[in-house]
Amino acid sequence: MVVEISPLLKTVAQELHLSKADLILQGVRALLERQLLQINAQLLQICGRYGVHSVEEMETRYRVGALEEADSWRDLERLDHLEFERDRLLDLLGTVA
Repeated sequence: MVVEISPLLKTVAQELHLSKADLILQGVRALLERQLLQINAQLLQICGRYGVHSVEEMETRYRVGALEEADSWRDLERLDHLEFERDRLLDLLGTVA
């Protein structure tokens, strides 16, 4: 399905009584916020599984021997990646705000 973007933006902006620029900004902000919610949900799931609040806390638990690496190293890597993505999205949201 091919959609001409400019006429679509014009139509939606007119219907919502917004400028095209405001429509685009609000759409980008909503997309970033939705992705942030999804990442935060995944972060909470992993952190809850191990009773930690951050990748640093999980790494500390490894160092003191409170976590078995064999069972949780993938989650540690995933947690690290998710925190990176969360911070990147927050930075992007800051530029759109």
